[in-house]
Amino acid sequence: MPRGTRIRFQNAWYHIMNRGAARQPVFKSEVHYELFLEIMAEVSAVHGIEFHSYCLMGNHFHLLVRTPEDGLSEGMRDLIGLYTRKFNKMEKRDGPLFRGRYKSIVIDADSYLVELSRYIHNNPIKAKIVSMPESV
Repeated sequence: MPRGTRIRFQNAWYHIMNRGAARQPVFKSEVHYELFLEIMAEVSAVHGIEFHSYCLMGNHFHLLVRTPEDGLSEGMRDLIGLYTRKFNKMEKRDGPLFRGRYKSIVIDADSYLVELSRYIHNNPIKAKIVSMPESV
């Protein structure tokens, strides 16, 4: 079955998420988290993607992004691709790190934008990793 076409346009808000293949960890150490954040900064500069909220869990991530220049597909390709290549090199492994194409949901209402931001910030609390969002 062919993949569906992504909805993309300038100044759109998206909830982006992806999980490790077979739910395996995609962040094994502090170095991995820092690497992902560094690549996010590069992607932001190159593709004009604004990262407004994020949550990096052990085996998945959530991002709240805005695309003033409609660079979502290219930016996510670079973020996931560069991170996977560098992770694989560091861990002396090969193959896919994530379970496939990232999921993106267009945010079409301000009320959902607020709820999503709250969800992303509270994700580590729900998973019982921390007791307060600022603890992360």
